[in-house]
Amino acid sequence: MFDPATTAILRVVFDEVCEDVSRYDTAARTHVASRILEAATNGDVSPERLKQVGHEALHDAPTTWR
Repeated sequence: MFDPATTAILRVVFDEVCEDVSRYDTAARTHVASRILEAATNGDVSPERLKQVGHEALHDAPTTWR
């Protein structure tokens, strides 16, 4: 469990990384969230590093075809 400050950072980073991703693209959003949480769990809690991890995850994320 993360402290409130870290949780706020995670939320802001996720929102920034996924700002151009549709809310309905749950596969990509879940992939990004998972990678950001994994990085934070491993001690990477700087916003810059988490954004980098999030952007890398977004690049590798599965896409939803419609």
